Amino acid sequence: MKKSLAYFQSGGPTAVINRSLKGVIEEALLHQEIDKIFGAKYGIEGLIDDDLVRLDTLPKETLDCLGNMPGAALGSSRKKMPEDLSNPIYEKIIAALTAHNIGYLLVNGGNDSMDTCRRLSDLFASRKLSVSVIGIPKTIDNDLALTDHSIGYPSAARHVINSTAMIIDDAKAYKKGKIVLVEIMGRDTGWLTATADLLPADRRPDLIYVPEMKWDEEDFLKRVSAIYAQKGYAVCALSEGMPISHQNDCGVDSFGHRPLEGCCLALGRIIDERLHIANRTIELSIPTRADPYLRSPVDAKEARNAGVFAVKAALNGESGKMVIIKRTCSSPYRSEFVLAPVEKIADQTVYLPAAYLRDPTRMSDSFRKYLRPLLGTEVVYKSRKII
Repeated sequence: MKKSLAYFQSGGPTAVINRSLKGVIEEALLHQEIDKIFGAKYGIEGLIDDDLVRLDTLPKETLDCLGNMPGAALGSSRKKMPEDLSNPIYEKIIAALTAHNIGYLLVNGGNDSMDTCRRLSDLFASRKLSVSVIGIPKTIDNDLALTDHSIGYPSAARHVINSTAMIIDDAKAYKKGKIVLVEIMGRDTGWLTATADLLPADRRPDLIYVPEMKWDEEDFLKRVSAIYAQKGYAVCALSEGMPISHQNDCGVDSFGHRPLEGCCLALGRIIDERLHIANRTIELSIPTRADPYLRSPVDAKEARNAGVFAVKAALNGESGKMVIIKRTCSSPYRSEFVLAPVEKIADQTVYLPAAYLRDPTRMSDSFRKYLRPLLGTEVVYKSRKII
């Protein structure tokens, strides 16, 4: 008996999440055992509300454009699902799946989304329902367990690298400039902030701080003051999750996460009070995860192929698994997809290894060797000194 397939996007968008969606649709269309292809609007909420759209009837020109669209084409959600599988909300999901004869469900997201994937898989197993649930990795934070890297991270890295290069070019234009604080996404980990280290020596941030490092305010002030005295400007890259005391009154999401924006504004006030040096804060926020122009070609290819692999895994009867990337070679870069139990990934956070950290001025050579193959050939725009 034919079964339909449903897919939803969850968590923050990336520059390539719609590539995974395109791969899912294109692969599913090749299999006669799949009846219809549905997209759930606004993540898991689309299943709860039975708000589904047909994806197998999309015009060819729309499907062709889909992979280049920024944002999340189906809409996203950060809704936390109840731990209690007898909660009535799960009955709504089962009713929607039953009504549309859905036997394959793909969840495209990060850590919290994989928690949703785990709970859905456990739900269907406990009810003895024939629904295969497969997770597709996605997060610019690169903190998903077991996989070599997360899809979306390489493209976000290219955005951070290029944006930081432009900020540094601006900062060095003045005989006497400012201390520039660049705040980069990264709640718990510094994977994204660390990418600025790949810039050439004359265009690299003077200081790079990630949450995995011990924060010493006095040491920072001494370092940045000395750099400014020597160069007439200083550029510092810091993760938004650095433990710099500041207040953000935006509340928390359903997973208990509080917005962290503003740590560099707080640090700027400290510089004002302690060093009396002009400073500026630049927040690399939403464009980091929505930039379609600096998309990594490696990321784009793996995003699509992960969607393809997820469809095949679901058809093979796998469930409660996430697609992970296994690096088989770094030079030239090659990778393959395998499956890992989602219960070992959900709610886990992978931090920058100690071997990737050196000091506040540099990451290690091993980090650069890890990241460089994921970015493609032209990583940063060229700049030449003419005077």
